[in-house]
Amino acid sequence: MAHDSTLRFSNRVANYAKYRPGYPDKVLDYLQQECHLTTGSVIADVGSGTGIFTKLLLDRGYTVYAVEPNDAMRHEAEKQLKPLDGFHSVNGTAENTSLADKSASLIVCAQAFHWFNNAEAKAEFKRILAPYGHVALIWNNRCIDADDFAIAYELLLKEQSGDYERINHQNLIEADFVAFYHGGKYKMVKFSNYQVFNFEQLAGRAFSSSYVPAEDTPEGHQFNIQLKAIFDQYQTNGTVMFRYDTEVYLGRL
Repeated sequence: MAHDSTLRFSNRVANYAKYRPGYPDKVLDYLQQECHLTTGSVIADVGSGTGIFTKLLLDRGYTVYAVEPNDAMRHEAEKQLKPLDGFHSVNGTAENTSLADKSASLIVCAQAFHWFNNAEAKAEFKRILAPYGHVALIWNNRCIDADDFAIAYELLLKEQSGDYERINHQNLIEADFVAFYHGGKYKMVKFSNYQVFNFEQLAGRAFSSSYVPAEDTPEGHQFNIQLKAIFDQYQTNGTVMFRYDTEVYLGRL
């Protein structure tokens, strides 16, 4: 992970933990089936953030090493997940996890791989992955043209967010995945996901994104005014919806 990326979310932890989307149960079912997971299987959740995906794995009875370099995000995950069996918090990066050789039967990266140095992460993942183990790269991919609100929100991000288009995970292309997975072979499946927001929740979701101006700045105040305007225009019964395609890339290294 680039140094800058490990610090980007430090001032957004509360919103991130509260308002970022979860992941459909079907994602966990898919990983269990494809990777032959059983209770106690050891999984490395790399770039685990505030532990959103980690918790879903723990709920299935897996042993999870949650690897996260950002202190604020890692501490939030520890606060929420420390009581749960199988949870291990690790201060590490994708390029240097500190995990033991051949220790993980599955590596997951949920909403994180686009921050990594791909070549260095691949070398580290090959080191910690058990024989015949898999790597799952997972994103909640917001459907930017699902409806008029989605189109307006996307336009607002492009107009008001300084580096939105530079760091958007959709900048990854097929060649990146071909280069990452062994022999260029991987599966990609999609599952439907969504969130419904009132305005307070929508604002929390927006300000959880590192490319949105910080909430307590003049730019953030202006962003919030424009966000309220599009919410008022497109809300139905006081809510709007984010629709996602949850994308799972799965293969071996």
